[in-house]
Amino acid sequence: MEQNISTIERPPVVVVLGHVDHGKSSLLDYIRKTNIVGGEAGGITQHTAAYEVTHKDDDGKSRRITFIDTPGHAAFSKMRVRGAGVADIAILVVAADDGVKPQTLEAIEAIKQAQIPFIVALNKIDKPSTNIERTKQGLAEAGVYVEGYGGDVPVTEISAKTGAGIDALLSLILLSASLEELKTDPTKNAWGVIIEAHRDPKKGILVTLVILDGTLRKGEYLVTGLGDITSIRTLINTQSISLGEAVASTPVQVSGFTTLPLAGEKFYAYKNKKDAEIATEKMKSSPSKINSKNGDTTVNKEIIIPVVLKADTAGTLEALVTEITAKETEKVGVKLVDVGVGTITETDIKVLRGSDRPFVLGFNVNVDRHAKDSAEKNGVKIMTFDIIYKLTEWLEEYIKSITPKVSVEEIIAEAKVLKVFSKTRDRQVLGGIVKSGTLEKGYSVRVKRIGEILGNGKIVSLQRSRNDTDKVPEGEQFGAIIESKIIIAEGDALEIISKS
Repeated sequence: MEQNISTIERPPVVVVLGHVDHGKSSLLDYIRKTNIVGGEAGGITQHTAAYEVTHKDDDGKSRRITFIDTPGHAAFSKMRVRGAGVADIAILVVAADDGVKPQTLEAIEAIKQAQIPFIVALNKIDKPSTNIERTKQGLAEAGVYVEGYGGDVPVTEISAKTGAGIDALLSLILLSASLEELKTDPTKNAWGVIIEAHRDPKKGILVTLVILDGTLRKGEYLVTGLGDITSIRTLINTQSISLGEAVASTPVQVSGFTTLPLAGEKFYAYKNKKDAEIATEKMKSSPSKINSKNGDTTVNKEIIIPVVLKADTAGTLEALVTEITAKETEKVGVKLVDVGVGTITETDIKVLRGSDRPFVLGFNVNVDRHAKDSAEKNGVKIMTFDIIYKLTEWLEEYIKSITPKVSVEEIIAEAKVLKVFSKTRDRQVLGGIVKSGTLEKGYSVRVKRIGEILGNGKIVSLQRSRNDTDKVPEGEQFGAIIESKIIIAEGDALEIISKS
């Protein structure tokens, strides 16, 4: 087979995965010599972002590496899977003082699904509580066998705080990339994956994407989603430099979109609009945008909470939709009336007018003045958050507070009707035997026949051994006058019910 002479080596795309607070962002922070952690609420990365760095290989040649940072919190599982699906190599960051945690296991599963090589980075080796052997044992129990511990998965010890071992990690990445023989054809039209999208108040919709093959040029047309066509107005790299073109493995921010694409969608570039229009049919099977009217889970719920959800980016919005619907209970449902990216506006309030218990939930977004005024007038509550688990914790507590209390019935006494003597209007004179508990005068009873409930009555009087009494214990026969509209017959059961 003839080799394509246009094919050249391309830089690796690396996804950084791991449990929350195990140091993924701190690692990238050190590598890039910038501070992204400081701008994240609670020190937690809330978005998937892409960054480009250079590192010298063993021959002294500077080579590019593209990193994708993904959030560690459980709510962002889809984003982690998406990140692993884009990448050529994964870095599994595990804090050596904390070991394998739930999101570590989830990250391992995402790597397995993506079927990509990975490197384990044991972080926080500068801490005195570090236990390397225990951490490796935990990884082995999770099915990850590192080099020197019964397996062939590369492992390196690092400190994202001091920088120890990070050069060795970058060299391992370049070695793994060489073994993968990553190639691209720069003469081809570009295609790749949208990593993130958000709406900027001044610049409009900005989309971060990673090119997986070909060359992307300013002025070309992108086809995304179900056939949306976008003309590229600007092409900005991770150093905020405007580009005329970008090659494979490059993360870039693009403007020109009129509708917000969903993170995880593929894009295809075309040199002219006509070719893009012809190509839209190819996108029919791509993931559709978030639609708040699809998959309504509120059917047969006793209480429905109408919600408008706004977030700062499409990827976070996707994670929030999943997380919020997971908080629904058997009795209480959350109806997402509308979802979107950007500032909470008066329009978001209007769609909730007249609803019962309406909310606008915002994540990392502002609320404009008209929205505040309209919300106050229309009884719509606006709740904003900057940490995702704070939002979901609040929602969970609110759902608990409005959930109808379950009434638990307890049968405290049961009797069997042996004979019915007479009936006058709603009163019946009968005899029976107490099967369990104690029958008491003045109590309401439930009348059952062959297991079916007929209705209720009340014990007007009781006799035991032909003497009036207030109580008849288990095993004793009795006479009684029962007030009830139900016609009681021999063999019926009478039950005294307690509700709590």
